[in-house]
Amino acid sequence: MLDSVPPAPAQPSLVAARLSLIFAVVALAGLFVFPYGTLSRNSDAQALLQRFPAGVINFTGAAFENQPSVASALAVGWATLAALILTVMAALRRSPWLWIAALLTLIVGVAGIILFNGSLGAATAELVAQGVRPRRIPWQSGGVHLGLFLPALAGLVGTFAGLSRYPAWWERLNRLRSLLVPVVAIALAIAVGAVVVLVVQPAPNALNRALSLGELFSGKLDVVWYVYTTLFAPISNLGGLFDSLKLATPLIFTGLGVAFAFRAGLFNIGGPGQLTLGGIFAMLVGIYVPLPAALLIPATVIAAAFGGALWGAIPGLLKARFGSSEVINTIMLNYIASAIFIFLLGANSFPFFGKTFGLPFKAGGSEAKSLEFPESARLSRISELLSFSRGGETLFSLGPVLALLTFAALYFGLRRVRARLWIALGAGLIVGAATWRTVGVPVTGTFGASLLNTSFLIALAGAVLVGVLLWRTATGYALRAVGLSPAAAEYGGISVGKNTILAMTLSGALMGLASTHYTIGGALDEYRLKTNMPVNVGFDGIAVALMGQNTPAGVVAAAVLFGTVDTGGVTVDRVLDKVNKDIVTVLKALIVLFIAAGGFLSRRVTDAPPPELEKAAGHGASSPPPTTPPSTPLPNLGAHLNTQSLKADDGEDIGAKEDSSQGGKS
Repeated sequence: MLDSVPPAPAQPSLVAARLSLIFAVVALAGLFVFPYGTLSRNSDAQALLQRFPAGVINFTGAAFENQPSVASALAVGWATLAALILTVMAALRRSPWLWIAALLTLIVGVAGIILFNGSLGAATAELVAQGVRPRRIPWQSGGVHLGLFLPALAGLVGTFAGLSRYPAWWERLNRLRSLLVPVVAIALAIAVGAVVVLVVQPAPNALNRALSLGELFSGKLDVVWYVYTTLFAPISNLGGLFDSLKLATPLIFTGLGVAFAFRAGLFNIGGPGQLTLGGIFAMLVGIYVPLPAALLIPATVIAAAFGGALWGAIPGLLKARFGSSEVINTIMLNYIASAIFIFLLGANSFPFFGKTFGLPFKAGGSEAKSLEFPESARLSRISELLSFSRGGETLFSLGPVLALLTFAALYFGLRRVRARLWIALGAGLIVGAATWRTVGVPVTGTFGASLLNTSFLIALAGAVLVGVLLWRTATGYALRAVGLSPAAAEYGGISVGKNTILAMTLSGALMGLASTHYTIGGALDEYRLKTNMPVNVGFDGIAVALMGQNTPAGVVAAAVLFGTVDTGGVTVDRVLDKVNKDIVTVLKALIVLFIAAGGFLSRRVTDAPPPELEKAAGHGASSPPPTTPPSTPLPNLGAHLNTQSLKADDGEDIGAKEDSSQGGKS
């Protein structure tokens, strides 16, 4: 899967087979070494662990008279063992049927997970029917463990590794090479974080005695598993997911802002200042400009973008006109923006040449905050838009989900239809409108109290617009050309100074839009501009952009990941005594460091080979074996390699234009 030269059609890739072998061997050993599942876990993270093929380890210190039966899941474990052995044999021999053996491993692994969780659920339902409250059922918090999880993961990896024998799948896997660096960086960060947890956190137990070597080993593994499953647990329920998306919303804005500047070869480290100016302009328009409700919200959003754009354009202008460093300028402007913020909201008056002048911006009281935004200037809560009541019960609307499924089905199903986009869009809107308030599922918990607001939708729209601008317009092509090679772009007739100012302006506008989440979105429990607005998310946007590989989709995914672990970190901090939410900060820092190091992967692995090199080596999907003698030099690929990343969607590239212009001159 990772070779620089595609494999022959008869066998899987050598590196892919080795990767599959490693995962399969680890999963095979893990069946017996790691806990198979968690039968119960109390509020102190003490667990009752199920082993394979039999036996339990009880860290709770309490007796369980009626343990749930997981015999069916244990029986599937033997089938998983056989499938893993088959996968190991296929990976060792690079057999063409590797993907079949791995797919079988994946199927039986997922079946074991379903049966284990189903056994706990059936036991819970039986006790609930007898009148026992769910919170008093000890195995209510049970679930899978490493012994069940690793075989399914090994099956998934082995399936894709085995499919690398087919040219079509090889091409698909080649297109995913850009994901290697962030995936490897996350894996390395998780590994280093696991070592930290193993060192600092004792195995939670109530046994009041020294643990045996086997118990200590299982307990340490269990605490690592608990930390990471808790960090990612918010995505398993609707309330936690909404809390994660609430934290991810400003990260999407700031990540897009940093990524946009990166694409133009600029480093915008002024997110805090641009976010602050965006909040100030949003306050000035949202509170003090008399507009009807239909116009006030759009005007306030535009004002927030304008404030950030203004603060981003200044270092862009200085860079273009005087060549000064945008890094230094944006850092200094952060302090100036903070001073302006304190000046406007720190007091109701200020002295100037012996006279005192009043300021209308600060609300009454000692806290530095603005007046409250009027109702007509507030963004709606997502929970209000996606829920409706029926028969006294609150339901989560499935209308948007059905609309998206309809759109995707028609868009990808009507590939030969010219107007498929509009057909799919129209059908999706019709289905969404018809089911918005009619089809839903009951919701409980904190969903209704979520502070996630429609600034999240603005962030998603911003990601789409950034993608269209950068990869579907001539302006975006010019911006990327300037970022990759200013000299070559200028030689091709592109104004470097103009695009520098434009890039910093639009980057600042995206940063400024992040303030809408906190001001008119009410994410801080009040619809005000307040001093506790976390402007440091401007710096977090750098990590999000790096992890997202400076692509809009990558930025959104990275922001959601960071928001999820931030939410889960609160639970870890509350339960464990030696590990707190700072583990999330450590993981973020490690991810950035490993991404900066390229995941310690060589360029031969991360960069797809150019088509000319594949054909020259005789490994193209349809090309015959090479007949050229070894002494014959390969074709000149320098121009292709130097201009590979500047390819436009229409197939043109700067290098080709330069070559043609030079040929004309000569």
